Amino acid sequence: MIAFLKSLYLTKRFFAILVALIVLCVAGYYWAPLFLVARIGAAVLVATMLADGVLLWWTRKGKSGGLEAERNVPPQLSNGDLNVIALQVRNRYAFKVKARVIDEVPVQFQVRDNGFVVPMAPGEEKTLRYTLRPTERGAYAFGHVNLFAESPLGLLLRRFRTGAEVEAAVYPSIIQMHRYAFLATTNRLEEVGVKKIRRLGHTMEFDQIREYVPGDDRRSVNWKATARRGGRLMVNQYEEERSQPIYAVLDMGRTMRSPFDGLTLLDHSINAALVLLNIALLKSDKAGLVAFNEEIQAVLPADRRRSQLSRLLEALYKLETGFRDPSYEALLATTVRSLRKRGLMLLFTNFETRSGLKRQMPYLRRIARMHRLVVVFFENTGLRELLEQQAERVEDVYVKAFAEGLAVEKREIARELERNGIGALLTKPETLTVDAINKYLEIKARGMI
Repeated sequence: MIAFLKSLYLTKRFFAILVALIVLCVAGYYWAPLFLVARIGAAVLVATMLADGVLLWWTRKGKSGGLEAERNVPPQLSNGDLNVIALQVRNRYAFKVKARVIDEVPVQFQVRDNGFVVPMAPGEEKTLRYTLRPTERGAYAFGHVNLFAESPLGLLLRRFRTGAEVEAAVYPSIIQMHRYAFLATTNRLEEVGVKKIRRLGHTMEFDQIREYVPGDDRRSVNWKATARRGGRLMVNQYEEERSQPIYAVLDMGRTMRSPFDGLTLLDHSINAALVLLNIALLKSDKAGLVAFNEEIQAVLPADRRRSQLSRLLEALYKLETGFRDPSYEALLATTVRSLRKRGLMLLFTNFETRSGLKRQMPYLRRIARMHRLVVVFFENTGLRELLEQQAERVEDVYVKAFAEGLAVEKREIARELERNGIGALLTKPETLTVDAINKYLEIKARGMI
């Protein structure tokens, strides 16, 4: 009986009828026949409720009634992306019901409107899908799936709690990584803004003849092989210089806590680094990782083994921004001690002023002597929006002038780096991944590592 009452809920239809009966009772004070109508209506309401309860709680012999659901959650959610969660709902009743489905999503999302209301025929199964966009890496706990069955009478709801409580880990953008990997293997990176770089020098050797894939350079068509294959286009494939160390170096200091589109600059950098290092592995280069704040937090030497991607993913998953300035002295010491073979290092950081850059320039110059160093830093998106607004008052003119000065400071930082033989990439958070890949491919194609 207690379980019965706990799973019992009254619908809006019940309360609407109840309000109507109360109005009839009040009106019956002035005209007696209406009170009789109200009494008859109350009796009918009670009888209908009993019939509704029998429909929802009665089960036929040998057959169970009710609603069931299973939740399908990816074992690894992708940070900053829309992740699809699927609910498989089944109606075990012998009659049509209206099912209300509410999933207990992790508290981090603060979602209150994730319910579904779907009509379901007897024995019908339906798949319901919704999306979640996490903005922090870490463990996310899902609760139960709550199902509310409403019979055709529509006065009562019966609640079912199903689906096991599960925990899913939010990793760096796996969805973005797979997307770029697919485009890279099918020679379609141009679709997302990655440029085709004209290769200079003699960094390529003939590898094999293969069938043409959309996106291949038409100049590489082998017409003799095409003729032999009955007109099917065949192209020459060339082998690039391989097994070069490619490092993503992540600054985890306080300036990387700045937010953009719900994510910190560090999370944008982590997502871009994962995509970049995976592309490097697909290009048969060696991928490595260094992460630092006031101390070195992670060092993963460059490698191209099959397990390297999973090791990179686990290392990136654990990184968190700090509240202090990063130690470039510690980065230099680690480079000298552990990263001796020359390679390409893309340093994801966020210099705000030239004075801040000058304090770290001695360390950056020494690193640049050992590796091809490129500093990746960010435009101030708030300043960009401010500069695009029209000045309507004198105060607005001064504010825009100050903002323009800060924007010029960023461009001066890039020029200062280039004057010291260090590559510079000033980018926006939303184009970081494409810009970083373009820089990597440009340096590799021109043999500048």
